[in-house]
Amino acid sequence: MTNNILAIESSCDDTSAAIISNGLLLSNVMANQTVHEQYGGVVPELASRSHQQNIVPVVQAAIKNAGLEPKDISAIAFTRGPGLLGSLLVGTSFTKGFSIARNIPIIEVNHLQGHILSPFIKEKKSDIVPSFPFLTMTVSGGHTQIVIVRDYFKMEIIGSTIDDAAGEAFDKCAKVMGLGYPGGPIIDNLAKEGNPEAFVLPKPKIQGLNFSFSGLKTAFLYLLKDEIKKNKNFIEEDKADLAASLQKTIVDILIGKLRKASRETGISEIAIGGGVAANSELREKLTEVAKKEKWDLFLPQKKFTTDNAAMIGIVGYFKYLQNDFASIDITPAARLNF
Repeated sequence: MTNNILAIESSCDDTSAAIISNGLLLSNVMANQTVHEQYGGVVPELASRSHQQNIVPVVQAAIKNAGLEPKDISAIAFTRGPGLLGSLLVGTSFTKGFSIARNIPIIEVNHLQGHILSPFIKEKKSDIVPSFPFLTMTVSGGHTQIVIVRDYFKMEIIGSTIDDAAGEAFDKCAKVMGLGYPGGPIIDNLAKEGNPEAFVLPKPKIQGLNFSFSGLKTAFLYLLKDEIKKNKNFIEEDKADLAASLQKTIVDILIGKLRKASRETGISEIAIGGGVAANSELREKLTEVAKKEKWDLFLPQKKFTTDNAAMIGIVGYFKYLQNDFASIDITPAARLNF
């Protein structure tokens, strides 16, 4: 029996819809919001308005690209949270309307579980996926954590940021350098031209498997202030070196904690997810470490690292198989644990 899951992702500033059919991805459509670039970050009210404009054409495109019609949809999965409440509300409301119109069940999905299970997105049956248990590091603008995944819905957070996320550190440091938003990809590109040893930035000594990036941001800001006093053109002349040094520091922190987690748990199946998982330096260094540590490493395609409906759809598919459906009166949640 064919099951076609329509998935909706609207947790922040990208509107996305996807179709998962019997566990295989048929389509994944996304509408990006460029309106936030001039503000140096996401403006929640503008994000929710853009979702309202984008969600219908995005869903229509996803269904059409999959070669289906609305009547072929078996269930609709949606991001309940965490995220921006106004943005989540748009996706939740659309889901309820579609569900009532087609008389099909709805499936709530935790956005973080979407990132964690993104390695299970398959575009063809031969695609290789992790075996349980595996370790995953979710790294984005809002989250940095290490999780033991024992089953599709048996997960344990063993390390998390105690303040800022890694992606936030990239974005905020890029902002003070005048590089624009989002800062992560810009720094990634600039770093390829710079010397990562040009500047020494501190690595916070946080016990266990937790992370901290607030102090790194502060240190970076003081570095800029001190150097600008000596040379007012400092940032312009040294952007590439600054980017390379910052990126190296963040990547070293992430990989150090992940290696520690693997050694402590004895788990060698390793995956990563989240927007920062697209960082070229992180992917390159992880590949090198995986060979030394004898890890089975699962790096998601870059198109599946940012917020996208394919990851919501794969979680929805596994929940569909368990008949785990949500009530029509469910509400979105800006803060949501799993």
